[in-house]
Amino acid sequence: MAQADLSSPARLQQAAVPAMTPLRRFLMRFNRLFDDARLLPVLLIAPVLIFFIVWNVIPTLWMIGLSFYRYQISIPDSLAFLGIDNYTDIIRDRAMWQGLSRTFIWVFFGVGIQTLLGMVLGFLFWGSKSMPGRRLALTLLFTPMIVTPVAAGLFFRLIYEPTFGILNWFTQSFFGQEVLLLQNPEVAFWAVLFVDIWMWTPFMILITLAALASVPKAEMEAAEIDRLSWFDRIRYIILPHGKYILMLGILLRTIDSFKTLDLVYLMAVPGSTTKLIAILLRESAFEALNVGWSSALAIILLLTAIAFTSIYLYILNLNSKAKAKEVAT
Repeated sequence: MAQADLSSPARLQQAAVPAMTPLRRFLMRFNRLFDDARLLPVLLIAPVLIFFIVWNVIPTLWMIGLSFYRYQISIPDSLAFLGIDNYTDIIRDRAMWQGLSRTFIWVFFGVGIQTLLGMVLGFLFWGSKSMPGRRLALTLLFTPMIVTPVAAGLFFRLIYEPTFGILNWFTQSFFGQEVLLLQNPEVAFWAVLFVDIWMWTPFMILITLAALASVPKAEMEAAEIDRLSWFDRIRYIILPHGKYILMLGILLRTIDSFKTLDLVYLMAVPGSTTKLIAILLRESAFEALNVGWSSALAIILLLTAIAFTSIYLYILNLNSKAKAKEVAT
């Protein structure tokens, strides 16, 4: 009887199946989760949500809490609740308003010039597809965008150097006059802004080319047959199709330009007029070690960036509503 039981098909099949280990049991249960259509999207997005919560939400909430306290790392037992005193001190601080005004000027002229140059050069490259060496020219034109701000700052600081810089050598050799850019408070701001424009104009060229690529070829061919002027083509065909991509590029550049730190910090000299709001925030947080005041200033900058974003999105929403009404009528 024992030999018959051992040789039965059921016993042989049971002996062939390996024992279920705890790890294998866990993997089988985990794999069943992906079979559920409702849980699959949650599982796929969970790593991104965890990363966002750990590195963005929690530090932001912590910073909001610190903004209501007096907390200076260099002073032991300095933690004390102040309410909104940090915010009122920032509003009364004259240096902060000067830095904020410089930042708005930086954003307005920087993003404005980058957008104009980017659109002009983008239209030129888009309209000259048969130009010899076009790909090489585009590659060289996009090179400044690849350079890091630290490298660009060091590069132009050596160019602006009054003793051995190539710019000063050129002006002295041909015009007999010395040029002091970073050392002159009235010129230093615009000298650094020129570097930012040099770096990020290629980005707006790329955005312009992407916007032009979204224009239907049939409409451009119809405009060419009807012999519309380039001004009418831009106004009635190109801008209606490409304005959303252009606005997105302007929005990205505005937010990024508003928080400019590395380029200005590397090129600026002490006491110059290039102290943007991000420079003041760095000095307060990492030199004065005033964490509470710096957190309040960071919250104000965050709200300002959100306001910029809301304005751009509101404009885009108005345009989309107007376009929807035109289609409906």
